[in-house]
Amino acid sequence: MLDIFHKWYKRYLFEEESVLLLVLLTIGVVLLMTIGDILAPVLASIVLAYLMQGLASRLQRYGLPQFLGVSIAYLVFIGAFFGISLGLLPLAWRQMISLIGELPRMLEQGRQFLSVLPAQYPDYVTAEQLNQITAVAQKELAGLGQNVLSRTVSSIPDLFMVMVYMILIPVLVFFFLKDREEILDWLGGFLPSERPLLRRIWGEMNMQFANYARGKVVEVVIVGGVSYFAFAWMGLNYAALIGLLVGLSVIIPYIGAIIVTLPVVLVSFFQWGFASEFYWLMVVYLVIQGLDGNVLVPLLFSEAVNLHPVAIIMAVLFFGSIWGLWGVFFAIPLATLIKAIINAWPTAETRQLVSEVDVIS
Repeated sequence: MLDIFHKWYKRYLFEEESVLLLVLLTIGVVLLMTIGDILAPVLASIVLAYLMQGLASRLQRYGLPQFLGVSIAYLVFIGAFFGISLGLLPLAWRQMISLIGELPRMLEQGRQFLSVLPAQYPDYVTAEQLNQITAVAQKELAGLGQNVLSRTVSSIPDLFMVMVYMILIPVLVFFFLKDREEILDWLGGFLPSERPLLRRIWGEMNMQFANYARGKVVEVVIVGGVSYFAFAWMGLNYAALIGLLVGLSVIIPYIGAIIVTLPVVLVSFFQWGFASEFYWLMVVYLVIQGLDGNVLVPLLFSEAVNLHPVAIIMAVLFFGSIWGLWGVFFAIPLATLIKAIINAWPTAETRQLVSEVDVIS
């Protein structure tokens, strides 16, 4: 057993940088698993600052001074942050509470719609089965209402923490943007001066993270905004809530669009039934989904993520179960990071091959 471990160690951990990378990954995972909740505002600020740094860098390429580019990017962030926090989220929350209050009426409407099935298909559906299904649904709705009410009351003490986050995150984002170079130089001081493995992995992941994270944010804003305005223009109830769900659904590849279709269909059906408005809204919704998948995604994600769909779904399930929404959002970049580390990790065979090539050249 010791001989097997020794051979494995000599093959994969024969370099100082390999050991350092393994230590850094272990420390990062342990910190996220143990004090991830405490570091949540810091991690969120790092991600948001990284997203806004792309805008600041683009403004600098257009000839603006660094301070002016960073200032404009930060002002854009402040507007979006407080616009979503104080405008969109409270509106979506009120609509969700209103929708929950409408669920019993929708259930009764659905029961009346299905009440014709026992007469038309007596061999498949009976009135007793329909009553049992209705009773179970009513019980679940009562539990859902109590759960929402209890969560609302229990979350009152957390309002102070939310207010702290709303102050802390903008401050952290400002300093991460303003002092980005100083912070990176300080962190780099703890690493070896010669670190080709880390540089190669960081170079690949920086491109992947930038392309994916910023592209996803733009996709969420466009799809969610277009859906909201389209639903509101057509008179759909709870347009802000449904539009927000449609926008967030693009974060989850393959699954999100399927999941969010259900509330879109149900809300529109219980509002209009099988009227022309229902069919027109379905057409508009399918057009939005089609344009997103066939036009918007290819434009935003110019650098394709070379991962198998099974790997993407597994990454979404795994990281989502660990870190919630953040894990779902960064599931694909994290899976790409793991793939980049595996591909770039030096082994004794690759180092010997590189040495032979250097000797020949």
